[in-house]
Amino acid sequence: MTEFGGDLATYIPSIVVLMFTGAVAGLLAGLLGVGGGIVIVPVLFNMFGVLHLPQETAMHMAIGTSLATIIPTSIFSMRAHWKKGNVDVDLLKVWAVWALIGALIGTAIAGQFKGWVLTAIFAVIASLVAINMATRDGLKISDTLPVSRAKNAVMAFFIGGFSVTMGIGGGTLTVPTLSAFNYPIHRAVGSAAALGLPIAIPGVIGFAIAGWGLENRPPMSIGYINIIGFLLIFPLSSFMAPYGAAIAHKLNRVWLRRAFALFLGVTAVRMFLRLYETFS
Repeated sequence: MTEFGGDLATYIPSIVVLMFTGAVAGLLAGLLGVGGGIVIVPVLFNMFGVLHLPQETAMHMAIGTSLATIIPTSIFSMRAHWKKGNVDVDLLKVWAVWALIGALIGTAIAGQFKGWVLTAIFAVIASLVAINMATRDGLKISDTLPVSRAKNAVMAFFIGGFSVTMGIGGGTLTVPTLSAFNYPIHRAVGSAAALGLPIAIPGVIGFAIAGWGLENRPPMSIGYINIIGFLLIFPLSSFMAPYGAAIAHKLNRVWLRRAFALFLGVTAVRMFLRLYETFS
């Protein structure tokens, strides 16, 4: 049975954790272009678990709410990178359209998935990204991006589709993909921030519709979007994103990548353990 209620003091620790999560997510969005969702989803997933929300509903709520926070965070992060000339408009003319199409299809499919399937997708992709980010330069495929619009469309389509099922803005997959083709890292980060919008917007609409009328949701929820979680996370997330973009050029990105890889690895292990508990 889902348990809600109690006085405000009961929820103060959760409120603090969500606000801190928003700050960290925004900072990482600006620094690495990874999208705050890769941080927000596991935190929300565990928090909804503490509230005794069934795993079937918890993962959908975590993903839907995360996608909602990505919209304002992407806007603030993109603006900061735009001022530095690090948003590739020509790339986005192809990638944004196909990422949007991928997100639309991914949202339609994700709404039908059971919670454990979404958890498994998140855990597997988080593991692969962690391995990639733990290396100094990451995966290398070619010295340049493919000239073919079709090949670029395929990459953007799958990034949009997988990102929306994970509740992330696409940067977690976009930056490593572009880097694998020797694309300048700062332009990869800035362009990834912009790509968050065509992924998150259809995702939010789709998850709101998919969860409409569902029983035993947290208070103030629109479908699978929890408004309380959104309001606690997005202000600091949006506020910190430009600061992350500003200091991106000053930090040792190798160690930053490795620290984030460690976080992702631990997160993935926790997700796999939840899956094991589900089927044991």
